[in-house]
Amino acid sequence: MDPINNPYAPGAGTPPPELAGRNELRETVRIALERVRAGRPTKSILMVGLRGVGKTVLLDRLRDDAEAVGIQTLRVEAPESRSLPAILAPQLRQALLRLSRNEQAKEFAQRALRGLAGFAKALKLKYQDIEVGLDFDPEPGLADNGDLEHDLQALLEVTGDAAKKAGTALAMFVDELQYVAEEELAAMITALHRTAQRSLPVVLVGAGLPQLPGKMGRAKSYAERLFDFPQIGPLPRDAARLAITKPALDQGVIVEEDALDRIIQETRGYPYFLQEWGKHAWDVANASPITLQDVERATASAIAALDESFFRVRFDRLTPLEKKYLRAMAELGPGPHRSGDIAEQLRRDVTSLGPTRSQLIVKGMIWSPSHGDTAFTVPLFDEFMKRIIPGDDWKH
Repeated sequence: MDPINNPYAPGAGTPPPELAGRNELRETVRIALERVRAGRPTKSILMVGLRGVGKTVLLDRLRDDAEAVGIQTLRVEAPESRSLPAILAPQLRQALLRLSRNEQAKEFAQRALRGLAGFAKALKLKYQDIEVGLDFDPEPGLADNGDLEHDLQALLEVTGDAAKKAGTALAMFVDELQYVAEEELAAMITALHRTAQRSLPVVLVGAGLPQLPGKMGRAKSYAERLFDFPQIGPLPRDAARLAITKPALDQGVIVEEDALDRIIQETRGYPYFLQEWGKHAWDVANASPITLQDVERATASAIAALDESFFRVRFDRLTPLEKKYLRAMAELGPGPHRSGDIAEQLRRDVTSLGPTRSQLIVKGMIWSPSHGDTAFTVPLFDEFMKRIIPGDDWKH
């Protein structure tokens, strides 16, 4: 069929044609945002899940939902190489400039912009990657101590005052939160705790890998009382069916039942993989309906595409020892696996592999569901590792 009309959209954060199975969470976030706008007690929401479950897509849709009802938002992604103050400051400036156009909030927003100027200047020595335009001179004593925990608290307080005067709320949408340093997470948690104590309309809606709740708890012991951590997993069968059938039907194309069953079986219901299989099944099919034979032909090309993009981009960041560690995990199956069993595969002592395991956690490749257990953060990565490093040579 014509690839130009192919409705499926595999890609990093690319919106799918049908966001299936996530309406309950969207409603949960909608209620939280309306409660925080009304000054009622509300927990921030941090979505956690493996790669490929659609967290980034969902985060962006939640932001669209918020903006549609007049909530002020900012949206950032936390890369491994930049500090939280550096990625927040420019987006916070834009939100404050928008708030300053509101007559009721203008004075408060301008004060917050002065606070942002002091914040950036005071922390520039420690966080040299902070680069933000300054619209006002700093206000002495406002968010300018040079201590992130104190200054971010003061900055979000004055920002919350401005949002309250404007009759709105500030919702901060932050992706890849697991990459934020614990010290910086602690500062964010403290600041959100303070705005909650003052009933100010500031809330965090974030997303990260499964290790995020543990990291938040280590940063501040009371984090669990400030956040809800909804688990984002593969789609239930009915939602997975809808993600495949509705985009096709919108184009006048039917997917046969046995073809649909095979797609769900191959993808395990993971949204990214559903889009990949849908795309390739469409491209190999000659006409409607898409058949089981079409899906069988598409499977090889879908796996090849994943190997060269979704999987490979993560594999290429690994050191040789990290690759061997993951290959040993793959030998044991999907997981989770005991650290001792992985070490046994490598004929190494568990303690000697500790730094390698820790670095793989930092890189977001694995996580620890419970003490001594190790699991992949990327679905089906065990199968990829066996394809990319076949045989037994890796053991030597």
